[in-house]
Amino acid sequence: MGISPAELSALVASGQRPVIFDVRSAWEFARGRVPGARHLPFWTRGWPPLAASMPADTAIVVYCGYGPRAWWAAMRLRRLAFTQVHCLRGHMHGWRRAGLDEERSRG
Repeated sequence: MGISPAELSALVASGQRPVIFDVRSAWEFARGRVPGARHLPFWTRGWPPLAASMPADTAIVVYCGYGPRAWWAAMRLRRLAFTQVHCLRGHMHGWRRAGLDEERSRG
């Protein structure tokens, strides 16, 4: 299952934003991300506590740079019993190609 950059951008703008996880490295995350995205590197050990902190039917969108890390992360979230997990189609590359706004870290 996937969600397009335009669909996610519309959800963010409307205030109906799902939980958005950016599973890229800290360096990539700082350089630019989907507005409101939370950083959850795909190699982190924070996955089980995450599962305990959110209902299983939480709407989640996962993305990385081009796909492989996000696909892995989505599979892991589904194994933790999350039922509404979607990957951002085109991932961050597609978001940028669509010319959509990004948040950046200051520093």
